Amino acid sequence: MRLTSVEAIELDPTGVRGDRRFYLVDDDGGLVNAKRAPRLLAVQAAAENGRLRLRLPDDTTIEANVQLGEERLETNFYGRPVVGRVVEGPWEEALSELAGRRVRLVRTEREGDGVDRGRVAGATLVSNGSLEALRAAAGATEPVDGRRFRMTIGVDGVAAHTEDGWIGERVRVGGAVVAVRAHVGRCAVTTRDPDTGIRDLDTLGVIAEYRAHVETREPLPFGVWCQVLQPGRVALGDAVEAL
Repeated sequence: MRLTSVEAIELDPTGVRGDRRFYLVDDDGGLVNAKRAPRLLAVQAAAENGRLRLRLPDDTTIEANVQLGEERLETNFYGRPVVGRVVEGPWEEALSELAGRRVRLVRTEREGDGVDRGRVAGATLVSNGSLEALRAAAGATEPVDGRRFRMTIGVDGVAAHTEDGWIGERVRVGGAVVAVRAHVGRCAVTTRDPDTGIRDLDTLGVIAEYRAHVETREPLPFGVWCQVLQPGRVALGDAVEAL
């Protein structure tokens, strides 16, 4: 759903607590995300103190306590099995209408399991310089909204793709220390406006062309993923430095 921006996070060993804790599955138990159902990007979600709130594109709000049913599901997350429990309540009808198919809301059994690469990949990082390089390569006049890439942390004040040089290194980010492990390969979700889900920028084509020289195992590399070595608080304005 729509990415939420905040001024500070507590970075735990498995990432930001609550990040991607909830997910959707179809009748076959398959993962349903914005790549399969772009209109989900228009939904604003918030979970706090045992309650879940969804604000729909028509400004309707659905809010209720998180009530877990007895049913447990195993879902394929990019080749990795994730176990979760179905969330009971008023979610199915509204989300199914937006997704264009019947979907059910599920919560992971463990923190961090819903992150793309699992609990070892607690954070992702991209620089504003990289976003500007992408804008220039695309010939766009407006800045590229970093929310397209759904990264945990954005870094300002460094040259484009400085984060590439941090792969294999430890980096202090505010009160936390992360080990930068590898590039993040991009998918079609990044081509869509992060508020509406409408496809409006060929990020994949641009990255494929101007990043073709990058040596990596990831297709269409943009940004990096990190393992959290030292948990801590990360806030806007905090220093970022390679160690």
